[in-house]
Amino acid sequence: MRLRVKFRKFGPIRFIGHLDVMRFFQKAIRRAGIDVAYSKGFSPHQIMAFAAPLGVGLLSNGEYMDIEVGSIVSCQDTLERLNRAGTPGIEVTSVKVLPDTAGNAMASVAAAAYTVRFREGREPRTEIGSVLQAFLAREQILVTKETKKGTRELDLKPGIYRLTYEDGAFRMLLDASSGGNIKPVQMVEAILADQGEALQENALTIVREDVYTDIGAPAEGTQERKLVPLDDIGYLI
Repeated sequence: MRLRVKFRKFGPIRFIGHLDVMRFFQKAIRRAGIDVAYSKGFSPHQIMAFAAPLGVGLLSNGEYMDIEVGSIVSCQDTLERLNRAGTPGIEVTSVKVLPDTAGNAMASVAAAAYTVRFREGREPRTEIGSVLQAFLAREQILVTKETKKGTRELDLKPGIYRLTYEDGAFRMLLDASSGGNIKPVQMVEAILADQGEALQENALTIVREDVYTDIGAPAEGTQERKLVPLDDIGYLI
């Protein structure tokens, strides 16, 4: 069976890159005595897949990993085993069994939610609350994106599912699919550039709150996507 594991990443662990997080879980799974499945061939490895690996320095309350196992006692038992074998800064918060029809974590990602704040002393001159509504009313929000093949123009507008600014914090729900994948920094840079201001270096604290999948077409007469957190796909045993 396949399990979907949801975990938090916080504290100094936020400076650990994705490959080290993957190695951590490989070791934690062995220490926890999880009946994990291995690939075939000359160099077998644990069968696991991560959803939208987090950038270095970002905090998260909603990271996901799928693993294949031969058996488990229960989802709660697996969660407790992983946390006992874990380390401060990574906390497993949910374990669910995936139905056979579910796609893997990486392929399922459609959007991600973020909370973004300016660091003290690095706030912009622009009053975000007074300009955000006009910014979002634009037909296009064009930015220049660096790629391996050079630069190209990207329209952020279709990938903004929700964007507000209250009490000094942005709340964002953005396209995180392989075809879109908008970064919170891009959004803040675009808002400030619209006012003729540049984002200061290391000016933001970013928390990824959750990662979402799309469960179907919008209801007739609406534009809203049917987005649910990745751990909504699955059940407890």
